[in-house]
Amino acid sequence: MKSILKAAVIATVVSTAVFIASCGNDAKNEEHADHEGHADSTAHSGEHIYACPMHPEVIGKEGDKCPKCGMPLEHNDNAGKGNGNVYVMQYVSVPAQLEAGKDAMLSFTPKIKGKENDQVPLDIHHEKKIHLIIVSKDLSYFEHIHPEFNSNGNYDIKVVSSEKKLANGRGHNETTFESGGDYIAFADYNPAGADHQLEKIEIKVDGKAKSPVTYKESNLKSTVDGYTVSLEAEGGKFATNQQMHIAGIIMQGGKEVPADKFENYLGAKAHMVVVGLNKMDYLHVHPEVENGRLDLHTTFDSPGIYRGWLQFQTNGKVHTAQFTIMVEEGKVVDGEKQNHSDEHKH
Repeated sequence: MKSILKAAVIATVVSTAVFIASCGNDAKNEEHADHEGHADSTAHSGEHIYACPMHPEVIGKEGDKCPKCGMPLEHNDNAGKGNGNVYVMQYVSVPAQLEAGKDAMLSFTPKIKGKENDQVPLDIHHEKKIHLIIVSKDLSYFEHIHPEFNSNGNYDIKVVSSEKKLANGRGHNETTFESGGDYIAFADYNPAGADHQLEKIEIKVDGKAKSPVTYKESNLKSTVDGYTVSLEAEGGKFATNQQMHIAGIIMQGGKEVPADKFENYLGAKAHMVVVGLNKMDYLHVHPEVENGRLDLHTTFDSPGIYRGWLQFQTNGKVHTAQFTIMVEEGKVVDGEKQNHSDEHKH
Protein backbone atom coordinates (compact mmCIF):
# COMPACT_ATOMS: atom_id res chain seq x y z
CA MET A 1 0.00 0.00 0.00
CA LYS A 2 2.83 2.32 0.91
CA SER A 3 4.52 1.49 -2.42
CA ILE A 4 1.36 2.32 -4.33
CA LEU A 5 0.91 5.58 -2.41
CA LYS A 6 4.56 6.52 -2.97
CA ALA A 7 4.27 5.82 -6.69
CA ALA A 8 1.13 7.95 -6.88
CA VAL A 9 2.87 10.85 -5.15
CA ILE A 10 5.85 10.59 -7.49
CA ALA A 11 3.56 10.47 -10.52
CA THR A 12 1.68 13.50 -9.27
CA VAL A 13 4.91 15.46 -8.73
CA VAL A 14 6.27 14.50 -12.15
CA SER A 15 2.96 15.32 -13.80
CA THR A 16 2.84 18.68 -12.06
CA ALA A 17 6.44 19.42 -13.07
CA VAL A 18 5.71 18.48 -16.66
CA PHE A 19 2.58 20.63 -16.60
CA ILE A 20 4.49 23.60 -15.16
CA ALA A 21 7.33 23.16 -17.65
CA SER A 22 4.83 22.82 -20.45
CA CYS A 23 3.05 25.96 -19.34
CA GLY A 24 6.39 27.72 -19.07
CA ASN A 25 7.42 26.62 -22.54
CA ASP A 26 4.01 27.56 -23.93
CA ALA A 27 4.34 30.95 -22.30
CA LYS A 28 7.84 31.36 -23.72
CA ASN A 29 6.72 30.16 -27.13
CA GLU A 30 3.72 32.48 -26.99
CA GLU A 31 5.97 35.32 -25.88
CA HIS A 32 8.45 34.48 -28.66
CA ALA A 33 5.63 34.28 -31.18
CA ASP A 34 4.29 37.60 -29.94
CA HIS A 35 7.78 39.09 -30.21
CA GLU A 36 8.23 37.72 -33.70
CA GLY A 37 4.81 38.99 -34.63
CA HIS A 38 5.64 42.41 -33.20
CA ALA A 39 8.98 42.47 -35.00
CA ASP A 40 7.33 41.37 -38.21
CA SER A 41 4.61 43.96 -37.70
CA THR A 42 7.21 46.65 -37.04
CA ALA A 43 9.17 45.63 -40.11
CA HIS A 44 6.09 45.98 -42.26
CA SER A 45 4.35 48.87 -40.54
CA GLY A 46 6.41 51.60 -42.15
CA GLU A 47 8.18 52.42 -38.86
CA HIS A 48 11.60 51.97 -40.44
CA ILE A 49 13.21 55.10 -41.74
CA TYR A 50 13.95 55.47 -45.42
CA ALA A 51 16.20 58.36 -46.40
CA CYS A 52 18.04 59.72 -49.39
CA PRO A 53 21.70 58.61 -49.42
CA MET A 54 22.70 62.09 -50.59
CA HIS A 55 20.18 64.13 -48.60
CA PRO A 56 19.71 62.27 -45.28
CA GLU A 57 17.39 65.02 -44.06
CA VAL A 58 14.86 63.82 -46.68
CA ILE A 59 12.90 61.03 -45.00
CA GLY A 60 9.97 59.03 -46.33
CA LYS A 61 8.69 55.52 -46.79
CA GLU A 62 9.90 52.57 -48.81
CA GLY A 63 9.52 53.22 -52.53
CA ASP A 64 9.69 57.01 -52.24
CA LYS A 65 12.21 59.07 -54.17
CA CYS A 66 14.15 62.09 -53.05
CA PRO A 67 12.50 65.31 -54.28
CA LYS A 68 15.92 66.98 -54.44
CA CYS A 69 17.89 64.51 -56.55
CA GLY A 70 15.47 61.79 -57.65
CA MET A 71 17.33 58.93 -55.96
CA PRO A 72 15.29 56.12 -54.34
CA LEU A 73 15.18 56.39 -50.56
CA GLU A 74 17.21 53.69 -48.80
CA HIS A 75 16.58 51.95 -45.48
CA ASN A 76 18.52 53.96 -42.90
CA ASP A 77 17.16 54.07 -39.35
CA ASN A 78 19.99 56.41 -38.37
CA ALA A 79 19.26 58.94 -41.10
CA GLY A 80 19.90 62.49 -40.01
CA LYS A 81 21.35 61.33 -36.68
CA GLY A 82 24.91 60.89 -37.96
CA ASN A 83 27.41 59.14 -35.73
CA GLY A 84 28.28 62.00 -33.41
CA ASN A 85 31.26 63.13 -35.47
CA VAL A 86 31.63 66.47 -37.21
CA TYR A 87 33.47 66.21 -40.51
CA VAL A 88 35.45 68.77 -42.45
CA MET A 89 37.31 68.44 -45.74
CA GLN A 90 40.83 69.83 -45.34
CA TYR A 91 42.18 71.41 -48.50
CA VAL A 92 45.77 72.35 -49.34
CA SER A 93 47.54 73.06 -52.60
CA VAL A 94 51.17 72.87 -53.67
CA PRO A 95 52.21 75.55 -54.35
CA ALA A 96 50.04 77.34 -51.78
CA GLN A 97 49.10 79.96 -54.37
CA LEU A 98 47.86 78.49 -57.63
CA GLU A 99 48.71 80.20 -60.90
CA ALA A 100 46.82 79.87 -64.14
CA GLY A 101 48.50 77.59 -66.68
CA LYS A 102 51.00 76.16 -64.16
CA ASP A 103 51.50 72.71 -62.64
CA ALA A 104 50.18 72.12 -59.10
CA MET A 105 48.67 69.53 -56.79
CA LEU A 106 45.37 69.81 -54.93
CA SER A 107 44.94 67.63 -51.84
CA PHE A 108 41.66 66.95 -50.04
CA THR A 109 41.64 65.12 -46.70
CA PRO A 110 38.48 64.27 -44.75
CA LYS A 111 38.91 64.99 -41.05
CA ILE A 112 36.93 64.56 -37.84
CA LYS A 113 36.87 67.64 -35.65
CA GLY A 114 38.61 66.83 -32.38
CA LYS A 115 40.07 63.62 -33.85
CA GLU A 116 42.21 65.13 -36.57
CA ASN A 117 44.75 62.29 -36.47
CA ASP A 118 42.16 59.63 -37.27
CA GLN A 119 42.00 58.44 -40.86
CA VAL A 120 38.48 58.74 -42.25
CA PRO A 121 37.39 55.93 -44.59
CA LEU A 122 34.91 56.93 -47.28
CA ASP A 123 32.15 54.87 -48.84
CA ILE A 124 32.03 54.48 -52.61
CA HIS A 125 29.11 56.46 -53.99
CA HIS A 126 28.32 56.33 -57.69
CA GLU A 127 31.58 54.47 -58.27
CA LYS A 128 33.80 57.09 -56.58
CA LYS A 129 34.76 58.11 -53.04
CA ILE A 130 34.76 61.84 -53.75
CA HIS A 131 32.94 63.72 -56.47
CA LEU A 132 34.58 67.11 -56.87
CA ILE A 133 32.60 69.72 -58.79
CA ILE A 134 34.59 72.86 -59.64
CA VAL A 135 32.82 75.97 -60.92
CA SER A 136 33.88 79.56 -61.45
CA LYS A 137 32.12 82.22 -59.37
CA ASP A 138 30.15 83.38 -62.44
CA LEU A 139 29.23 79.73 -63.22
CA SER A 140 30.62 79.92 -66.75
CA TYR A 141 33.16 77.17 -65.96
CA PHE A 142 32.34 73.63 -64.82
CA GLU A 143 34.29 70.44 -64.18
CA HIS A 144 33.38 67.15 -62.52
CA ILE A 145 36.48 65.23 -61.39
CA HIS A 146 37.50 62.55 -58.89
CA PRO A 147 40.53 62.82 -56.58
CA GLU A 148 42.63 59.68 -56.15
CA PHE A 149 43.32 58.21 -52.72
CA ASN A 150 46.88 58.04 -51.38
CA SER A 151 48.10 55.90 -48.50
CA ASN A 152 48.66 59.03 -46.39
CA GLY A 153 44.90 59.60 -46.33
CA ASN A 154 44.84 62.41 -48.92
CA TYR A 155 42.75 62.48 -52.07
CA ASP A 156 44.74 64.27 -54.77
CA ILE A 157 44.06 66.04 -58.03
CA LYS A 158 46.97 66.84 -60.30
CA VAL A 159 46.81 70.26 -61.95
CA VAL A 160 48.43 70.12 -65.37
CA SER A 161 50.10 73.11 -67.04
CA SER A 162 48.77 74.59 -70.28
CA GLU A 163 51.65 73.06 -72.25
CA LYS A 164 50.66 69.52 -71.33
CA LYS A 165 47.70 67.32 -72.13
CA LEU A 166 45.52 65.60 -69.56
CA ALA A 167 46.50 61.93 -69.47
CA ASN A 168 42.93 60.61 -69.74
CA GLY A 169 41.06 63.70 -70.83
CA ARG A 170 38.72 65.73 -68.65
CA GLY A 171 36.54 64.24 -65.95
CA HIS A 172 39.05 61.92 -64.30
CA ASN A 173 41.79 62.66 -61.77
CA GLU A 174 43.48 65.68 -63.38
CA THR A 175 42.50 69.23 -64.18
CA THR A 176 43.91 72.49 -65.45
CA PHE A 177 43.26 76.14 -64.67
CA GLU A 178 43.68 78.05 -67.91
CA SER A 179 42.37 81.30 -66.42
CA GLY A 180 42.86 83.08 -63.14
CA GLY A 181 39.97 83.97 -60.88
CA ASP A 182 37.82 82.71 -58.05
CA TYR A 183 36.52 79.15 -58.12
CA ILE A 184 34.38 77.03 -55.82
CA ALA A 185 34.93 73.31 -55.34
CA PHE A 186 31.98 71.28 -54.06
CA ALA A 187 33.35 68.19 -52.28
CA ASP A 188 30.62 65.54 -52.34
CA TYR A 189 31.43 62.49 -50.15
CA ASN A 190 30.18 59.91 -47.62
CA PRO A 191 32.28 59.02 -44.55
CA ALA A 192 31.73 55.37 -43.65
CA GLY A 193 28.91 55.09 -41.11
CA ALA A 194 27.98 58.77 -41.36
CA ASP A 195 25.59 60.97 -43.28
CA HIS A 196 26.38 62.38 -46.69
CA GLN A 197 28.64 65.44 -46.62
CA LEU A 198 28.85 68.41 -48.99
CA GLU A 199 31.38 71.20 -48.55
CA LYS A 200 32.13 74.38 -50.47
CA ILE A 201 35.82 75.11 -50.79
CA GLU A 202 37.04 78.39 -52.26
CA ILE A 203 39.99 78.21 -54.63
CA LYS A 204 41.78 81.31 -55.84
CA VAL A 205 43.95 81.15 -58.95
CA ASP A 206 46.34 83.96 -59.83
CA GLY A 207 46.72 85.08 -63.43
CA LYS A 208 44.69 86.71 -66.12
CA ALA A 209 40.98 86.16 -65.58
CA LYS A 210 38.32 85.92 -68.23
CA SER A 211 35.67 88.59 -68.42
CA PRO A 212 32.77 87.45 -66.21
CA VAL A 213 29.69 86.13 -67.98
CA THR A 214 26.28 87.51 -67.00
CA TYR A 215 23.25 85.25 -67.30
CA LYS A 216 19.86 86.97 -67.50
CA GLU A 217 17.50 84.50 -69.17
CA SER A 218 16.88 80.81 -69.64
CA ASN A 219 18.71 78.78 -72.23
CA LEU A 220 17.25 75.27 -72.17
CA LYS A 221 18.90 73.92 -75.32
CA SER A 222 22.56 72.91 -75.63
CA THR A 223 24.63 71.47 -78.47
CA VAL A 224 27.62 69.29 -77.63
CA ASP A 225 29.62 66.78 -79.70
CA GLY A 226 26.90 66.55 -82.36
CA TYR A 227 24.06 66.10 -79.86
CA THR A 228 21.32 68.64 -79.18
CA VAL A 229 20.05 68.39 -75.63
CA SER A 230 16.86 70.11 -74.43
CA LEU A 231 15.22 70.43 -71.01
CA GLU A 232 11.43 70.57 -70.80
CA ALA A 233 9.77 71.26 -67.45
CA GLU A 234 6.41 69.70 -66.75
CA GLY A 235 3.93 72.56 -66.78
CA GLY A 236 6.20 74.65 -68.97
CA LYS A 237 8.13 76.53 -66.30
CA PHE A 238 10.65 76.07 -63.52
CA ALA A 239 9.38 77.13 -60.11
CA THR A 240 9.94 76.79 -56.37
CA ASN A 241 7.53 75.19 -53.87
CA GLN A 242 6.94 72.09 -55.99
CA GLN A 243 8.68 68.97 -57.12
CA MET A 244 9.84 69.51 -60.67
CA HIS A 245 9.65 66.83 -63.35
CA ILE A 246 12.06 67.72 -66.12
CA ALA A 247 12.45 65.78 -69.36
CA GLY A 248 15.91 65.57 -70.90
CA ILE A 249 15.53 65.14 -74.66
CA ILE A 250 18.61 64.27 -76.71
CA MET A 251 18.68 64.53 -80.50
CA GLN A 252 21.30 63.55 -83.07
CA GLY A 253 20.96 64.04 -86.80
CA GLY A 254 17.36 65.17 -86.39
CA LYS A 255 16.34 62.00 -84.56
CA GLU A 256 15.74 61.48 -80.87
CA VAL A 257 18.30 59.24 -79.20
CA PRO A 258 16.78 56.80 -76.65
CA ALA A 259 18.43 57.51 -73.32
CA ASP A 260 18.44 53.84 -72.36
CA LYS A 261 20.98 53.31 -75.14
CA PHE A 262 23.55 55.45 -73.34
CA GLU A 263 26.45 53.80 -71.57
CA ASN A 264 26.46 53.91 -67.79
CA TYR A 265 28.43 56.87 -66.49
CA LEU A 266 29.30 56.65 -62.79
CA GLY A 267 26.59 54.07 -62.26
CA ALA A 268 23.78 55.93 -64.03
CA LYS A 269 22.59 56.83 -67.53
CA ALA A 270 23.25 60.50 -66.80
CA HIS A 271 24.10 62.97 -64.04
CA MET A 272 23.08 66.58 -63.72
CA VAL A 273 24.62 69.19 -61.43
CA VAL A 274 22.68 72.41 -60.82
CA VAL A 275 24.10 75.45 -59.00
CA GLY A 276 22.25 78.64 -58.09
CA LEU A 277 23.96 81.87 -59.03
CA ASN A 278 22.72 83.89 -56.04
CA LYS A 279 23.36 81.48 -53.16
CA MET A 280 25.63 78.92 -54.81
CA ASP A 281 23.13 76.25 -53.71
CA TYR A 282 24.01 72.87 -55.12
CA LEU A 283 21.89 70.03 -56.50
CA HIS A 284 23.19 66.74 -57.87
CA VAL A 285 20.31 65.12 -59.78
CA HIS A 286 20.19 61.51 -60.95
CA PRO A 287 17.64 61.10 -63.74
CA GLU A 288 15.75 57.94 -64.51
CA VAL A 289 14.82 56.80 -68.00
CA GLU A 290 11.11 56.87 -68.82
CA ASN A 291 9.74 56.25 -72.29
CA GLY A 292 13.25 56.58 -73.71
CA ARG A 293 13.83 60.02 -72.20
CA LEU A 294 15.74 61.24 -69.18
CA ASP A 295 13.35 62.09 -66.36
CA LEU A 296 14.84 64.44 -63.77
CA HIS A 297 13.13 65.06 -60.42
CA THR A 298 14.26 67.92 -58.20
CA THR A 299 13.10 70.90 -56.16
CA PHE A 300 14.37 74.48 -56.11
CA ASP A 301 14.47 76.19 -52.73
CA SER A 302 14.74 79.73 -54.00
CA PRO A 303 13.99 81.65 -57.22
CA GLY A 304 16.65 83.06 -59.50
CA ILE A 305 19.18 82.03 -62.13
CA TYR A 306 20.63 78.53 -62.00
CA ARG A 307 23.24 76.91 -64.17
CA GLY A 308 22.95 73.22 -65.02
CA TRP A 309 25.33 70.66 -66.55
CA LEU A 310 23.97 67.36 -67.83
CA GLN A 311 26.53 64.62 -68.43
CA PHE A 312 26.03 61.37 -70.36
CA GLN A 313 28.36 58.92 -72.08
CA THR A 314 28.45 57.28 -75.51
CA ASN A 315 31.29 55.28 -77.09
CA GLY A 316 33.44 55.85 -74.02
CA LYS A 317 33.19 59.65 -74.22
CA VAL A 318 31.47 61.84 -71.65
CA HIS A 319 29.40 64.69 -73.09
CA THR A 320 28.57 67.76 -71.00
CA ALA A 321 25.58 69.86 -72.03
CA GLN A 322 25.17 73.18 -70.21
CA PHE A 323 22.02 75.17 -69.51
CA THR A 324 20.78 78.36 -67.89
CA ILE A 325 17.56 77.97 -65.93
CA MET A 326 15.36 80.80 -64.70
CA VAL A 327 13.40 79.62 -61.65
CA GLU A 328 10.29 81.55 -60.64
CA GLU A 329 8.70 81.82 -57.22
CA GLY A 330 6.01 79.13 -57.23
CA LYS A 331 2.73 79.13 -55.37
CA VAL A 332 1.95 76.69 -52.59
CA VAL A 333 -0.95 74.60 -53.89
CA ASP A 334 -3.41 73.36 -51.23
CA GLY A 335 -0.69 73.38 -48.58
CA GLU A 336 1.41 70.99 -50.66
CA LYS A 337 4.69 72.42 -49.45
CA GLN A 338 3.64 72.31 -45.79
CA ASN A 339 2.36 68.76 -46.08
CA HIS A 340 5.54 67.72 -47.84
CA SER A 341 7.63 69.21 -45.05
CA ASP A 342 5.51 67.52 -42.39
CA GLU A 343 5.79 64.19 -44.19
CA HIS A 344 9.57 64.28 -43.81
CA LYS A 345 9.55 65.13 -40.11
CA HIS A 346 8.16 61.83 -38.80
